[in-house]
Amino acid sequence: MSDPVAAPALALHGVCAVVTGASRGIGRAVAGALAAAGAQTFLLARSAAALSRVALELGGGAVAVPCDVTRAEDVERALQHIRERHAEGPAILVNNAGIFPLGAIEHTDPLRFEETLKANLLAPFRLLHAFVPLMRAAGRGHVITIGSVADRSIYAGNGAYSASKFGARALHEVLREELRGSGIRATLVSPSATDTPLWDPIDPDHTPGVPPRAAMLRPDDVADAVLWAVTRPRHVNLDEIRLSRV
Repeated sequence: MSDPVAAPALALHGVCAVVTGASRGIGRAVAGALAAAGAQTFLLARSAAALSRVALELGGGAVAVPCDVTRAEDVERALQHIRERHAEGPAILVNNAGIFPLGAIEHTDPLRFEETLKANLLAPFRLLHAFVPLMRAAGRGHVITIGSVADRSIYAGNGAYSASKFGARALHEVLREELRGSGIRATLVSPSATDTPLWDPIDPDHTPGVPPRAAMLRPDDVADAVLWAVTRPRHVNLDEIRLSRV
């Protein structure tokens, strides 16, 4: 990780955490940070092979759970698998999985637009719908939504992506209102451009109008912010963290 946040070693010992999109990029970094802090971390992503490699790298505190979070039946299976190990369900849920299509609105296939909303907005809703009732029953929990600079700022070519991320921010804000007084915390972590494999098809170093990789945040920067949020005192909620590169 980059310069570590002020969190005690093994501050999350015994805590159950779930991270979606955990096979690479920000999700991989967040899963690593939570596991290193002592959490039993369930890694969700579509690729079983990639998840198994990550779980092996992270050690015994990480459990691979292949899951396409856009599919209701996959989410249900993942929930059952997690509850077999932790009857109360996760104390930390990190909604991170998503896709990043770019293109002018008139050139965006409606099916691609729909696919983006399913991955970036409907999938987080599915996880919330599954896990928040368990957190309410336990009287504790922390939901982290990984947002984006595009959840508040508008860029050409972001019709599908911005629509999904603005929606995810709205979902977080509604959730925060609904959870007040419940003992459950909710934090939106919105980074600016971050150097992850999502940029590979775009080749940012040779594409006008987007920052080069050297000017981007690193996945560990985002993971540090998540770890800091979830290790604050239980009475402290960080409603929103916005990250940018200096």
